[in-house]
Amino acid sequence: MNYVLALFLPPLSILLIGRPILSIVVFLIWLPAIIFSGGLTHPMFILLAWILIYQAQQDRRAR
Repeated sequence: MNYVLALFLPPLSILLIGRPILSIVVFLIWLPAIIFSGGLTHPMFILLAWILIYQAQQDRRAR
C-alpha cells in the first residue's frame, strides 16, 4: 500500500514510515521541483521513497 502511495505523494509515504523531518525536507524540495520541471524529477523522489520503505521493512524484520 505504501509503495502505491509513494507513486503519487512521496513525502506522505516517507512520513508514514516514521521519518517526519526527512518528509518535510523532501516536501520542500519536491513541490518546487514538480512545479518548475513539469514532473521530470518526480521519479527521483519515488525511488527515494521506495528505498526508504524497503529499509524500514528490513529493519522491522531484523527486530
